[in-house]
Amino acid sequence: MSDALSDDGSDINQDDSQDVMTPAELIAKLEEAWLNEKFSPELLENKSEVVECVMEQLTHMESNLQRVKKAATCALVCKKIEKFFPHVLEREKSRVEGQPSLLSPEEFAFAKEYYTNTETYLKAVALKRMPLNLQTVDLLKAVPEPCLDSFVFLRVKEKQENILVEPETDDQREYIVDLEEGSQHLMRYRTVAPLVSSGAVQLI
Repeated sequence: MSDALSDDGSDINQDDSQDVMTPAELIAKLEEAWLNEKFSPELLENKSEVVECVMEQLTHMESNLQRVKKAATCALVCKKIEKFFPHVLEREKSRVEGQPSLLSPEEFAFAKEYYTNTETYLKAVALKRMPLNLQTVDLLKAVPEPCLDSFVFLRVKEKQENILVEPETDDQREYIVDLEEGSQHLMRYRTVAPLVSSGAVQLI
């Protein structure tokens, strides 16, 4: 995503034109990443390359647009890290080789520092005053996990067939739907999380 663009958004390197996005497309990608992160209950895959590409390719745009967009995305991610930090780090720790990271290097450093500072604060303020058998705390158990069963609004970008909305239980039959391109829905995040990750749907 580092191919050069001319001022009108056209590709300077004609041989790579199929890989080039216009400034409008880059902004749309950044907005999509920000909206998905804002409305998902969990931390999503790191999209810093989109932010960096926008910063690199759109330097001719108003400087305040760059600052606001990047600051808004970073602030949103940092708040979510603070809210779920032990689970974010545990997920990062259990990531298999080749699987993309949820965090940029800076975000990972922030999460580790926040974990350490929280642990230090708890020990200094509360745990040292407790009985010896209560002077440790499991932050994975103490901090709530993201609620993946919360409902989210979404817009379908690519038609999807046979999406399992509700599994079969003793009280109900399984519920399967087709998602038409352009349609909007209110669904459990857990159901559409893979579609959000693949870009087939966008949270709104």
